[in-house]
Amino acid sequence: MKTSTGARAGQYAALLAYLVFLALPFLWLISIAFKPPRELASLHPTWIPENPTLDNFRQAFDEQPLLRAGLNSLVAALGAAVIAALIATPMAYVMARRRGRLTKAATGWVVVSQAFPFVLLIIPLFLVLKNLGLINSVAGLVMVYVVWSLPFALWMLAGYVRAVPRELEEAAAVDGAGRLRTLVSVTAPLLAPGIVATALFAFITAWNEFFFALVLLKTPEKQTLPVILTHFIGAEGVADLGPLAAAAFLATLPSLVVFALIQRRITGGMLAGAVKS
Repeated sequence: MKTSTGARAGQYAALLAYLVFLALPFLWLISIAFKPPRELASLHPTWIPENPTLDNFRQAFDEQPLLRAGLNSLVAALGAAVIAALIATPMAYVMARRRGRLTKAATGWVVVSQAFPFVLLIIPLFLVLKNLGLINSVAGLVMVYVVWSLPFALWMLAGYVRAVPRELEEAAAVDGAGRLRTLVSVTAPLLAPGIVATALFAFITAWNEFFFALVLLKTPEKQTLPVILTHFIGAEGVADLGPLAAAAFLATLPSLVVFALIQRRITGGMLAGAVKS
C-alpha cells in the first residue's frame, strides 16, 4: 500500500514538474509582451511587469502586417482542416472495416509516413507545386498541409470508426442501404465528434506550421503568421523583443483555444481503436 501511494505521489510530482516546464516559457512570453522597454533592458527582470503597457502590441501591428498574415494563416488552416476531414472520413472507414493485406499495408504506411522529415518532403512537393503553378500561393500551401496532416488524421479517425458497433451498419444493410449510404446516413453522424476533432487537429497543425510556409511563400502579402514573426528579428540576429513577444502571444492564442477544445477528443480517438465491441 505504501509503495502504491509513493508511486502515485511520484507520478503526480513528475506530472507537475512537466506542466511547470511547459508553462514557464508561455508565462515568460506574456510577461515580456506587457513590459515597457525600460523593464526589458533591466539587469534584474521580474515575472510581473511593474508598469504594464500595450505599446508592444501597437508597435507590432505598426511594424508588420499581422492582420493580413493572420488572415492567410486562417485561410490555410481552415482549408486544410475541411479538406483533410472530408478525405480522411471515407478512407478511415475503409481502413477500419476492411480486413486484408492491402489495408494492413496502408495502415503501416500511415504510421511510417509520420517519421519522414520535412526536408525529405519539401523538394518533391516544391516540384509538384511548381508544375501546377501553385508556388507562392495559399492554395498550394493548403495542399501541402492536407498531405502532411492526413496520415495522423486517418489514424485518429480510424479509432473512432472502430468504436462504432458493426450491428448498426449490418441493420442498415438489411434495410437495403449500400456502403456509401450506410457511411453517410449511419456511421458519419456517429463519427461527428471524431470528425470535428480531426478537423481541429489539422487546423492546429496548419496554424503553427513554419517550414513549408517559409519555403513556398515568397512575397510578404502571402506569408502566414509564423513566417511574419521572423521579421521582428534584424539582419544581425537582434530581436525587437517586446513587439515580437506581443505578436507571438497573439499568434499562440488560437492554438491554445482550439487545443483546449479537442484534447479530450484526441485522447478518446486514440483509445477508441483499442476497444473491441
